[in-house]
Amino acid sequence: MSKIKVMMLAGMLMLPLGVKADGIASLRNFYNQTHAMRANFYQVVTDKQGRKVQEVNGEMQLKRPNKFRWDYNKPYEQQIISDGKQVWLYDTELAQVTVRELGKALGSSPAALLAGDDSLEKGFKLSNIDRKDNLDWVSAEPKDKDSGFEKILLGFKDDTLQEMELVDSFGHKTQIVFNDLEHNPVINGKTFLFKPPKGVDVVGE
Repeated sequence: MSKIKVMMLAGMLMLPLGVKADGIASLRNFYNQTHAMRANFYQVVTDKQGRKVQEVNGEMQLKRPNKFRWDYNKPYEQQIISDGKQVWLYDTELAQVTVRELGKALGSSPAALLAGDDSLEKGFKLSNIDRKDNLDWVSAEPKDKDSGFEKILLGFKDDTLQEMELVDSFGHKTQIVFNDLEHNPVINGKTFLFKPPKGVDVVGE
């Protein structure tokens, strides 16, 4: 056996055995250790053929339990805000606000899922995903077949959320990349209050 092959074999034997990326453990740690979060995000939506249909960035904030705020910048300027009881979706271009009870909104948006509690495991089948990008990925497949989406993927590094991917029932994929993330910042409670601007239509369910 050549010297090079011996050195390569020795190096392989020194690698820890049985150590695998564990996205499920990272997800559990995220829920246990994160009671608040603030980050900028970049979001891209592609259709079933992989064609880009939307590209937008913004800022997100959350505070458990169930309070969150996502501010999308132009050209798709929107606000999604939950005060813990209701979820408000404000579309500035349409001058329209849609309000939903939080219970009905849970599971239908990444905002609600991230700000919720560890009950995620009750509604989803979790499994680890192996990807070649140095992140620990977990796949969450909804047990409710009428949820509107097929699965959610969450990518972690050192138990810190880096990316999310959502695939809906039409095959559209939404990729969200987080940056400038602040772990457990102090967030003013008024951040999660919403008052509809004058002159906009308010649609409830």
